[in-house]
Amino acid sequence: MQNVSHYDDVNPNEALLAMGDAVALWSVGDVTAAEVVRHACDLLVAGYDGPALRMLAAVSLRHADDEMPDVLEAALAELSLPYYERGSRAGQVAALRALAARVVAGTMSPSSLTAWAHSKIGHDRLPLAERLVQLDDVYGCVEYSDTTDEDVDAEVVAEARRIIQSPPPGDSPPMR
Repeated sequence: MQNVSHYDDVNPNEALLAMGDAVALWSVGDVTAAEVVRHACDLLVAGYDGPALRMLAAVSLRHADDEMPDVLEAALAELSLPYYERGSRAGQVAALRALAARVVAGTMSPSSLTAWAHSKIGHDRLPLAERLVQLDDVYGCVEYSDTTDEDVDAEVVAEARRIIQSPPPGDSPPMR
């Protein structure tokens, strides 16, 4: 029987980007603590190391919700990645950027991004996401207009590009 590992051929740059995205998405409640721990394991396999990263990777998946937050900030500091408080505006921006990058890469549908922005952020709460929230409303009215889903998709992709190319707020490094 061949031994197949989840950790085969882990690219260091991709692992670091994935961890940054996972932490941003964890901060808005879209990724579990256990998933963040798995990303820490990926980073160790990819060659990253540090005492806090090792502690994070050693967190029990069963108890990750309780144990992971205690070591996360120190592990991220070792990796020079930003830490986002749960529910923070900075976390929302980082999560939005991560998901916008997925739309541009074609791994997430445009309508999924607008639905996420509408449900997680809402109207008039985060200027960077406002156009996506409005476009989610447009999807709901397509059947009553001359606009097609494809037209809205194209506008969402353009907006996603704008989001990932816009300067990050404060001291946060760009995610892409």
